[in-house]
Amino acid sequence: MLLFETITSFFRDKEYRDLLITTVVTIAFGAAIYHYLEGWEWIDCFYFCIITLTTIGYGDFSPQSTGGKLFTIFYILLGIGIILSFINAVYHHYNDSVMHNGNGKRKDKS
Repeated sequence: MLLFETITSFFRDKEYRDLLITTVVTIAFGAAIYHYLEGWEWIDCFYFCIITLTTIGYGDFSPQSTGGKLFTIFYILLGIGIILSFINAVYHHYNDSVMHNGNGKRKDKS
């Protein structure tokens, strides 16, 4: 139940919602470009965008065209900050939700 409440409160907050939309647009934009430049399947494009921007980088996909390589440089510089901001916001929002106990009092953060 805490997870559901955390997610719904996350979507009610305009700042978080805007960050989520920015994140989704960034990933969708990257996937569309990779689909066009590299000719990859859509699932491979989304997969590559996620593993690249979260800095996992398994190495199973990599751009082969010059355009794809140049776009990747731009995409990483632009997208890594957006993705890390999103992950940070989700973490802090969840952490703040967990810090509340059943009677509404905040636990000490020490």
